[in-house]
Amino acid sequence: MSTFLLLQCISTLVFTAISTPPDDPIKCVSGNSDCTVTNSYGAFPDRSTCRAADVAYPTTEAELISIVAAATKARRKMRVTTRYSHSITKLVCTDGTEGLFISTKFLNHTVRADGEAMTLTVESGVTLRQLIAEAAKVGLALPYAPYWWGLTVGGMMGTGAHGSSLWGKGSAVHDHVTEIRMVSPGSVNDGFAKVRVLSKTTTPNEFNAAKVSLGVLGVISQVTFTLQPMFKRSIRYVMKNDSDFGDQAVTFGKKHEFADFVWLPSQGKVVYRMDDRVPVNTSGNGLFDLLPFRSQLSAALAIIRSSEETQERFRDANGKCVGATLISSTLFASSFGLTNNGIIFTGYPVTGSQNRMMSSGSCLDSLQDGLITACPWDSRIKSEFFHQTTFSVPLTQVKSFITDIKSLVKIERKSLCGLELYYGILMRYVTSSPAYLGKETEALDFDLTYYRAKDPLTPRLYEDFIEEIEQIALFKYNALPHWGKNRNLAFDGVIKKYKNAPAFLKVKESYDPTGLFSTEWTDQILGIKGNATIVKDGCALEGLCICSEDAHCAPTKGYLCRPGKVYKEARVCTRVSGISVIQSVSY
Repeated sequence: MSTFLLLQCISTLVFTAISTPPDDPIKCVSGNSDCTVTNSYGAFPDRSTCRAADVAYPTTEAELISIVAAATKARRKMRVTTRYSHSITKLVCTDGTEGLFISTKFLNHTVRADGEAMTLTVESGVTLRQLIAEAAKVGLALPYAPYWWGLTVGGMMGTGAHGSSLWGKGSAVHDHVTEIRMVSPGSVNDGFAKVRVLSKTTTPNEFNAAKVSLGVLGVISQVTFTLQPMFKRSIRYVMKNDSDFGDQAVTFGKKHEFADFVWLPSQGKVVYRMDDRVPVNTSGNGLFDLLPFRSQLSAALAIIRSSEETQERFRDANGKCVGATLISSTLFASSFGLTNNGIIFTGYPVTGSQNRMMSSGSCLDSLQDGLITACPWDSRIKSEFFHQTTFSVPLTQVKSFITDIKSLVKIERKSLCGLELYYGILMRYVTSSPAYLGKETEALDFDLTYYRAKDPLTPRLYEDFIEEIEQIALFKYNALPHWGKNRNLAFDGVIKKYKNAPAFLKVKESYDPTGLFSTEWTDQILGIKGNATIVKDGCALEGLCICSEDAHCAPTKGYLCRPGKVYKEARVCTRVSGISVIQSVSY
């Protein structure tokens, strides 16, 4: 096991400049017709297949207007898709089989850069990587952004993507936008499509709705960002024990502008990111090329996945914990991919320009090598396959939430090693946003990534512990789920957590009264019709439901629906010994 993990670590360090680029998420049987779409991981939370009759690839706003107009006239359902389709949730899916996918793959141009006004206008298919590079060309920088640069501008706006900061306007990308051009369905008099130019000063209500839109208002054509003069950052990682982490988590973000954490709860450790802005003339040409986002040998990925499947089959918690310790120590020793000059790491602090330090994703660099190497989650090969549970806990509740997780670890220290195999719990700071579907308050975003079985009816080792953490966050502390991640249960009744939801729905009704950009999924999460949960045998194993009876778990494999260990209101799938003599129970 350790040898295999070491192989992964070595392959990650060595194979950094080559990678087979990700597949196009849209596949069509004939030309651009009879199409399916998936996400970059190859499976949606409910494992459904999303279909449409056609896909359109506009290259200009004029073409986009024409496409939306034709579909509106024909009363066809539409959804927007992106180059890499990174949202885990079903935001790219349209209903039925007769709809239209509108891909922003070729809406990937810079419209204008204004160094004097410090603004940059781009089309919505521009990736974060392009955005960062285009800003740097005119001496400007986006202050905060997600760490993965394979997201598009439209995708980030649609889901509320963010980096980590409590400073300034906060870490959400959409809060650094000054203007949005949106193409929506129109009336006959509009020619069946309407272009709206939205800004804080001219259309504040509509602007705050469009900043996090879930794709239900139309297609974002162009976005104008307000930027800052280029600056440098100085980063240092420090690993400490987590004894006082509850207190530190609340205050650390006020001390360091770009602070974040990687928490390793089974190991009782936290990696603190001490990350600050420094003057642009500070010496240093550092580069952040995050190790988990580098290309990896497909053969090594297959070995790692097979090893993890074996651990699950034989309930080898010790093996997971040994592997987790090796991975976290290797990542820390290699500074998570930081280098002082773009080649080697020579010591802290690492100082470099914002455009070189803020985001990465070198596995997107495209050399067609026949899948000898790939992004670690590429579904064309045997690779990582995981759930992601991501939510923002109000800062005032963070200490209590951390205490609850520690209480679970005390019950079984090995229970969360599976999270640490996926690098630990990433924690990032977010602030309240004027966006109607943005964050409601200062909060800490917890990102949990963990093993997903290829068979949806196969239970996971210690799954009850992660399910309890998920329910503690969502229901005890009223956490907000990330719109683009999470399992279905996180979205049941979620719209009630947003005080400005009625204002958002009013704009939606105005922009798309017949719901051509809406779907069964968006209606469910917006509280318009139906529920996000799917109740059936085994549904709790994949987070499609919260169990209320044993059949929702895996009773034939010894997993029954039971109350939580710390949060008694939770209902989780727990492995119970002596299964043959236990009666099934409904809750």
